[in-house]
Order: sequence, then structure tokens, then C-alpha cells
Amino acid sequence: RKCQLIPSEEDSTLKTRKENISSNSTSESQYTLLAIWCLAGLVSFLILFTIVGNVLVVIAVLTSRALKPPQNLFLVSLASADILVATLVMPFSLANELMGFWFFGKIWCDIYLALDVLFCTSSIVHLCAISLDRYWSVTQAVEYNLKRTPKRVKGMIVVVWLISAIISFPPLISMDRSSSEASPQCMLNDETWYILYSSIGSFFAPCVIMILVYIRIYQVAKTRTRTLSEKKRDVDSPSSSDEKLKKSSCSSKHHHEDRKDRKASRKSSSASKYSSRKSRASSKSIDLFSSRRKRRSTVNRKKVSAAREKRFTFVLAVVMGVFVVCWFPFFFSYSLYGICREPCQIPLTLFKFFFWIGYCNSSLNPVIYTIFNQDFRRAFQKILCKSWKRSF
Repeated sequence: RKCQLIPSEEDSTLKTRKENISSNSTSESQYTLLAIWCLAGLVSFLILFTIVGNVLVVIAVLTSRALKPPQNLFLVSLASADILVATLVMPFSLANELMGFWFFGKIWCDIYLALDVLFCTSSIVHLCAISLDRYWSVTQAVEYNLKRTPKRVKGMIVVVWLISAIISFPPLISMDRSSSEASPQCMLNDETWYILYSSIGSFFAPCVIMILVYIRIYQVAKTRTRTLSEKKRDVDSPSSSDEKLKKSSCSSKHHHEDRKDRKASRKSSSASKYSSRKSRASSKSIDLFSSRRKRRSTVNRKKVSAAREKRFTFVLAVVMGVFVVCWFPFFFSYSLYGICREPCQIPLTLFKFFFWIGYCNSSLNPVIYTIFNQDFRRAFQKILCKSWKRSF
């Protein structure tokens, strides 16, 4: 209103720009009012679900005794990246999509693009680090578990974020920021070199590393399971000492029958000798049983530990698989466009769908932990029950 009351050249320019943006927004936005409300509601629910789910993951790892092992700090950092996607990226992506132009200025456009690329890259680099952590814990169980302290894991997390920043930020510096005043847009560099660089660095290269590492983990775990099964059979099968004990028992029984035919004067001395021999055989049997029991319990402990590692590795493999499924369509179509441009370009609606499916991945990790991991399930129930009791 002040612009209308005080006529000036600057104000009329500002007014014209606002009118241009307003008219352009109505023409650029391809959605009806009903579609806008539906999309806004759906994405708002997705944002809320992502934040709540990943906050639960952070609280669970930091408070639950069962989730205290230092390697779970990787999951805290990964959940933090997903929370940041939901708070600093997704709302602006939604506004940009529904309005049809970038409303928030050039400075925030630069920040928004940098954060978007950074958080996506950090998610997959986190998964890469987790897969390597799993590999070392399987192949160098004793040595690596002694080295895997909270301090060392935190250092690895810092390295993960630094690698993500190194991959993400340099190309953004050379980005073309020219945009018309009437319809400001916030888009990444459209040059072929940048599209291929970001696709390979942020997705395809880490994916190849993860897949190779998990194949190796599977091979090692399979070999180890076979070895443990063979050890279990060795423990359960009768050993040479068992055979000796049987022979000793049979021999003592035979001598006992022979001694029945001897004279009554020697009966008491024979009985005492037989008694001492029987007690020696009995103590030998107890010692053998005790050693076998110890061996069996050691094997069982190793088997339980291996099973727990195997289950957790499976959960993380599911997390990795879901991430690849969610982001592969976007990066594949994006890199294909970078190589052959218009002939390989998919419909814009389908490309946007792939883009948002990638964002959906940020909400799925808490669901995966709940379905496949009992410790997380118990921790989530405990947290929710406590908060429910406090609210009443």
C-alpha cells in the first residue's frame, strides 16, 4: 500500500516486478487449487513423519543400553542428515514445485542447493562407512572391536561429512546464477560435466563400493557359519578320550566278573581296588564331561554373537538396498539426460516423481529398524510409552 501512495521510479519498478512474479506464478504453477492442497498435505505429513521417526532413532541409540555399541553412532549421524533434509530442504522443494518459481532469493537458493546435494551425498557415504565397519567387524572381529571406540567412530563420522562436502561443494561454486527477475529459478548446473560428476560422486561410485563390500561380507559370513557348524559337530561327536573311557569301563567290568570266582579271603582287597579304580574312572568321566561342556558353551557363545552380527548386517543391507531403490531412478534418468540430452529425456512428471521418491527414503530407515530389529522396536516402545504417560 505504501508503494501506491508514494509514487517513485523505484516503487513502480518494485510493483511491476511483484506483478510479474504474481502473474508468472499463476501461469507457471501447473496444479489446480485442490491439487496444491493435496500435495501440500501429503508432503507435510512426509516431513513430519521423517522428523519424528529419525528423532526416535537418535533418542533410542543415545538412551537404550542394548543400542549403546559405538557403531550405532553412524545411525545417529545418518538420522541427523535425514532430519536436516526434512527441515531445510523438503519444505523449500515443495514451495518451489507448487509455486512454479523460486521465491526465497539467490542467497538462499545457493544454500538450499548446497544442502540438498550435501545431505544426499552424506547419506550414501554414511552407508558406505557402515558397510566398511561391518566388513572389518566380520573379518577382524577381535582386533577391530578393540579399536572401535566411541572416539574413533566419531572421528570416522567427521571424515564422512568432510568427504561429502568435498564431493558436493566445489561444483556449486562454478554454477551459473543468472536468472530472470520475472520468473526466478533455482536450479543446479545443467552442464554435462556437472551432471556426470554429481551422479558418479554422489551415488554410483559409493554404490559400487557398498555392493562389493556386502558381497564380500556375505562370503566371509557364509564361510564362518560353515566353520562353526563343523566345530559344533566335532564337539558333539565322541572323541578319542571318550573311546578310552569306554574301554576303561569295559575292562574294569570284565575284571570285576573275574574277581567273583576268587577266594573269599581276597574279596575285600579286590573290592577296595575295584572301588578306587571305579572312582578314578568316575572322576575322569566328570572331567571329560566338564571340558566338553565348556567347549560347547564357547562354540554356542560364538554362534550367538555371529548370529547377532549377521542379523544386524542384514538390517543394514536392507537399509542400503532401500536407499539404492529410492535414488537409482532419479540418478539414472538424470545422468542419462546429461549424456544424450533431449533424445533421452523422460517426461517431466515422471522425473519429478523420481525426485520425490528419493526424498521419501529419509523417512524409511526408522521403519526398517522397527520391522527388522528387536532392540530398536523395544527402545521405540519404551520412548513412546514414557512420552504418553507424561502427557496424561
